Amino acid sequence: MAQRVTTQRKIVNTAAAWLVGFLIFFPILWMALASFKTELEAFAIPPSFLFFDWTIENYVTVQERSDYLHHAMNSIVIAGGSTLIALAIAIPAAWSMAFAPSHRTKDILLWMLSTKMMPSVGVLVPIYLIFRDFGLLDSRSGLIFILCLGNLPIVIWMLFTYFKEIPKDILEAARMDGATTLKELVYVLTPMAIPGLASTLLLNFILAWNEAFWTLNLTTSEAAPLTTFIASYSSPEGLFWAKLSAASTLAIAPILVLGWFSQKQLVRGLTFGAVK
Repeated sequence: MAQRVTTQRKIVNTAAAWLVGFLIFFPILWMALASFKTELEAFAIPPSFLFFDWTIENYVTVQERSDYLHHAMNSIVIAGGSTLIALAIAIPAAWSMAFAPSHRTKDILLWMLSTKMMPSVGVLVPIYLIFRDFGLLDSRSGLIFILCLGNLPIVIWMLFTYFKEIPKDILEAARMDGATTLKELVYVLTPMAIPGLASTLLLNFILAWNEAFWTLNLTTSEAAPLTTFIASYSSPEGLFWAKLSAASTLAIAPILVLGWFSQKQLVRGLTFGAVK
């Protein structure tokens, strides 16, 4: 029998949820507010929250100093390209592990997951030398390749876990109707797995968008995404808090808009088996 929730309990739970949400969002709010301050006001003690002289000077300076659209386009191409390629590889891989497993399937899954336990700096030198020899330094294709490989284990694990939730009887019925493996994958499995595919795509896109280690070490200008754009405001002369906040706000704005419009699909995918 379901336990009845009192009005007082609902109010307490709602207030606690709003408090936790505000604490999580507060650093982003503070960053956005700091972007409209002068450099002196940005690190003044005590800090001012809303009552200060608002200015867009930092955004003008950021755009004059750096080509925001160039860096944003690099981020879109790199994050989008690595995500699509990872999905193209992960869907058949996850399908085979979920519906045609072998005695080594669990070992392969654990091995793939173990690759995420090694710090990236441990393979920086060999990766850098490989990129140098193949002419991939400061190139979009090089970053797409390395980010695709880096996030591929997570994508396969998420899709595998989600595919395991789909009844095998449906696929067997499609086979009895004469569906080939390719048609089964394209016309039966993929439409049923849209929530899981959407959540996997969004999370992988966000991971690629926020990647800083490889972008800072393998790019300089031509293929530099927004993470490099942000890092350029931390210089030996010091930290320019207001300008750094303006650059960071511009960098996270597209991904915040994407997350806002796709939050229902993301939550649906995450709660229907994608990360259980």
